[in-house]
Amino acid sequence: MQLEYEVKFSTRKTLNITVERDRRVVVRAPEHLSMDKIKALVQSKRQWIKEKLNHAQKYPLIPESKEFVSGETLMYLGRNYQLIVVDEEIEEVEFNQRFRISRKSQANANKLFKKWYLRQALQKIEPLAKEFARSLGVKYKECKTSEMRYRWGSCTPNNNIIFNWRIIKAPMYVVNYLVAHELVHLIEDNHTPRFWNILSIQVPNYQKAKDWLKNNGHLLEVDF
Repeated sequence: MQLEYEVKFSTRKTLNITVERDRRVVVRAPEHLSMDKIKALVQSKRQWIKEKLNHAQKYPLIPESKEFVSGETLMYLGRNYQLIVVDEEIEEVEFNQRFRISRKSQANANKLFKKWYLRQALQKIEPLAKEFARSLGVKYKECKTSEMRYRWGSCTPNNNIIFNWRIIKAPMYVVNYLVAHELVHLIEDNHTPRFWNILSIQVPNYQKAKDWLKNNGHLLEVDF
């Protein structure tokens, strides 16, 4: 069976192979590396890639999307909060231990909630990024939240850090882990023992966060 993979070139110094949650194999390689060398390196990791591809789904199947009706629950910072649809005029989304939207906004609720989550994610993530960057002695250009399928975060070749807005549904200790994870990549490209050692100093309970994502990550991908 021929191993198919996608190659993405960047200014990074080392080659990195990832198996995404949709089972795509992505190879991130330095610009100077030849395709023959990349092929040889991928072949050397063939057994590891095969194990990842044959593993049971990283996460269970994604549950059905939520409905924006009274009584529905939406996840935020690791907890489920009830949604109430009211007749009164409400601008966009209100949150105070429960979500409230105006009945006239129901048809546009998906767009409004995505905007709300994007904003909340950035408000929580930006201070964390600054804190971890100071602690690690690294610098990044921009911190952004975006729609990212199959990834929780990314560190770009230009030293921008981008996070999936959906991570704000997870408990705060999981958000801490994901932010620190991307910033450690500014020091160590790959998930080497050195990478995990540096991360463990910043987030001592990182394994707890990894376990939460393994068991509950599929819940973050639900709309909403």
